[in-house]
Amino acid sequence: MVRRNDERRAALVDAAIEVLAREGARGLTFRSVDTEAGVPTGTASNYFANRDDLLTQAGARVYERLRPSEEEVERQRTAKRDKETYTSLMREVLGRVSGFRTGYLALLELRLEATRRPDLRAVLTERVRADLDANIAYHESSGLPGDATAVRLLHLAFNWLIVEQLTLPDVLSEAERDALVAAAVERIVTE
Repeated sequence: MVRRNDERRAALVDAAIEVLAREGARGLTFRSVDTEAGVPTGTASNYFANRDDLLTQAGARVYERLRPSEEEVERQRTAKRDKETYTSLMREVLGRVSGFRTGYLALLELRLEATRRPDLRAVLTERVRADLDANIAYHESSGLPGDATAVRLLHLAFNWLIVEQLTLPDVLSEAERDALVAAAVERIVTE
């Protein structure tokens, strides 16, 4: 029987994210999640039907935790509609992702695992597609310069910039990354 304590479930999923980031998908076991969460052995198996369920919920939780706050969204809605605002928005996104390093690393692990698990691939594909579609819809309704293609190109460019920053942080300095964000918006986003 799967348990329904939402706070405990969230703590276990957060522990799974930490395990994924540190040990990779192969290190993710119910026992490792129990240890990370500091709960008795066997607890995670009471909350998740199987390992695939745990992997899927970990991916969903990362996206949930990366979502901007309502205050950030409101501030973005009331900002000027120019490339400077767009650049600031992109810097905030990179900062939010960098601030949850283990979450993004866990997502990378999940993406690799999805190459071997069709069900996980389907869930992640649906989630990433929905996220990209939501970003495009937000962009189109925001009045910011650029089009859907610019959003897609920035999505792809910044995903790799994030990977570089989180996995090999000394390749580019903070100033270089910041300049690249501004250059990407300037070159990709047309008025």
